[in-house]
Amino acid sequence: MGERIDGRIDGRGSGALRKVRLYRSVLRHPQGSALIEMGHTVVLVSATIEEQIPPWLRGQGKGWVTAEYDMLPGSVSGRSQRGKPSGRSQEIQRLIGRALRASIDLAKLGERRIVVDCDVLDADGGTRTASITAGYVALREAVRTLLESGAIAEDPMTTSISAVSVGMVDGEILLDLCYEEDSRADVDMNVVATGAGDLVEVQGTGEGNTFSLKDSQSMLKLALRGMDRLRRAQERCLESPAAGPRRLI
Repeated sequence: MGERIDGRIDGRGSGALRKVRLYRSVLRHPQGSALIEMGHTVVLVSATIEEQIPPWLRGQGKGWVTAEYDMLPGSVSGRSQRGKPSGRSQEIQRLIGRALRASIDLAKLGERRIVVDCDVLDADGGTRTASITAGYVALREAVRTLLESGAIAEDPMTTSISAVSVGMVDGEILLDLCYEEDSRADVDMNVVATGAGDLVEVQGTGEGNTFSLKDSQSMLKLALRGMDRLRRAQERCLESPAAGPRRLI
C-alpha cells in the first residue's frame, strides 16, 4: 500500500487509493448505470443504447460508443455554470469515449451506438478517471441488456477498462490524487489501461517541473497496481446485486 506520507491530507500511504465504492443499476431508465465514489469525488454514469449510428459509419456493419461529461453546478466550490460544455469538458469526454471504445469490438455491436453520460456530483480530483472506471461498469451492463434480449449474438466486450491519476507532490510519487494534492503537484498523470495491464492512454504533464524517464516508469507502475485493485472492484460490482435507484436518495 506504500509508505505513509506526513502531511498527505487523508493519511493514506503513497501507493493507496482513496476509499472506493462502486454501485451498478442505480437508475431505472438507461440500459446501464453506475455510481462511483472515490474519496469525496462522486460520479453518476448512465449508458443508453440508441438504434442509430453516426452518418459516417452507416453501411459499415459496426457500432459506436461515445461519451459526454459534465459537472453539476454544486459539484465544486462556488457554482459551475450549466450550458455549453467547456473546452475542458469536451477534452475529457473525448478521453472517456476513446477509453471505453478500447474495451469493445464495435463490429460485434451491430449498427447502433451506446452513449455513456458522466455527471460529476461532487468533485475532489480524479473526476475523469473515476468516470472511465464507472463508465466501463455502465457499458458492461448495457451490453448485457443487448445479449439478454437477443439483439446481439456474441459478447462484444474484449476487456475491462479502468483509469487512475498519479503524480509527484513535493518530490513524492502519489497514487490517486485528491484536489488539494493535484493543485500543487509538480507532475500530474492520468493513466488508462485494460484489465490485462495494457496501456490505453497516458496523459502526463510537468506542471511545475520536468520529470525523468525513471520517474515516469515509477508512476506508471504505481498506476497499474492501483488499476488492478480497481479492476477487482469492477468485477465485484458487476457480480453483486443491483443497487437500485434508492441508492441515490
